[in-house]
Amino acid sequence: MCGSDCRRSAMSPQRLLVLALLLYIAWRLIRNLIREKIADEAEKHHNKEAQSDPVEDVLVEDPVCHTLVPKHQALRLRQDGKTYYFCSDECCDKFTENSGGN
Repeated sequence: MCGSDCRRSAMSPQRLLVLALLLYIAWRLIRNLIREKIADEAEKHHNKEAQSDPVEDVLVEDPVCHTLVPKHQALRLRQDGKTYYFCSDECCDKFTENSGGN
């Protein structure tokens, strides 16, 4: 009836298994390549942000209340060639009043 043509067109279970395995391996490789590319882009973006806006994490002491304040958040007053750092306007005002308003 069918002859040899029917046997050639039908896939054997072994061929289906090999084909499924090859497709699975190809899918995993492609998925890993995409993940690596996304991770590389995220790292480049993170590095670019880190270079453009460095965070200064130095603490400075308020001379009035002795509170430690991150330097980049502190209020600054330059007086007699020295820079003073304050936690608030109130402390800065007190310092200015006590130092004679130099």
